Amino acid sequence: MKLLVTNDDGIGSVFLHELIFALQAAGHQLYVVAPVSEQSWTGASKTRHRPVKSAPVDRGFGCPTWTVDGTPSDCVNIAIAHLLPEKVEGVVSGINMGFNCSLGFILASGTVAGAWEGALHGLPAMALSQDVSEEVYAHLKEHGNSPDPELLATLKISAAHAARLAGPLLAALPPNSFTVHNLNFPFPCRPDTLVQRTVPAHVQAPGLFTPAAADSSHRLIWGDIIDVTPGGPLTDITCLEQGHISHAVLDYRRLGHS
Repeated sequence: MKLLVTNDDGIGSVFLHELIFALQAAGHQLYVVAPVSEQSWTGASKTRHRPVKSAPVDRGFGCPTWTVDGTPSDCVNIAIAHLLPEKVEGVVSGINMGFNCSLGFILASGTVAGAWEGALHGLPAMALSQDVSEEVYAHLKEHGNSPDPELLATLKISAAHAARLAGPLLAALPPNSFTVHNLNFPFPCRPDTLVQRTVPAHVQAPGLFTPAAADSSHRLIWGDIIDVTPGGPLTDITCLEQGHISHAVLDYRRLGHS
């Protein structure tokens, strides 16, 4: 398929790079348009109060590549309207560094938003995220997003799963479905790791900011997650805890459904 690839961790993320290589190995034709810098937790926001710059870059991917100094939604919107020389058949966003599970985080996710922007253009779309522990996440941030050998091995396997699933999942979505396939890969992920259909967990995430400092500022922290999911279908968070790949189908047409 002809695919547009984006992410929210930025053009320099090795998680993005491994996805690109895996999709190419699976035979997909790619265009890459990614943020210049990290845009995590920006949700589906568009950059409104300043101009947004795009630029072609060569990152050694072997496919047309651009950066945009804005959000993942900016990237996809600008790419489809102004950068791509032809119509693509789907949008793939990721692989994110960390999971994007539960209602509490899916709606804030820049990764999911990149895919959602594709869906808003009538295209099939999928969002991809790699679960890591808080310790591993902190290590990545401190060491330039460079994974250790164990994480890199899992990342390559997760990317291979993503590339294997991309064609069938995207091809099965009709135009204007307003639907995103949201896949989260466990750590570790193996070639034989099962894919399970899930629903987003219902979580609350209070206390995500510190108390006011002397200058009245509040800083984002990782607060407690309170799961209030009623009993029923397997949730994305539980699926990851069980060591399986979570596949949630996000049908945005059901918002406000009666």
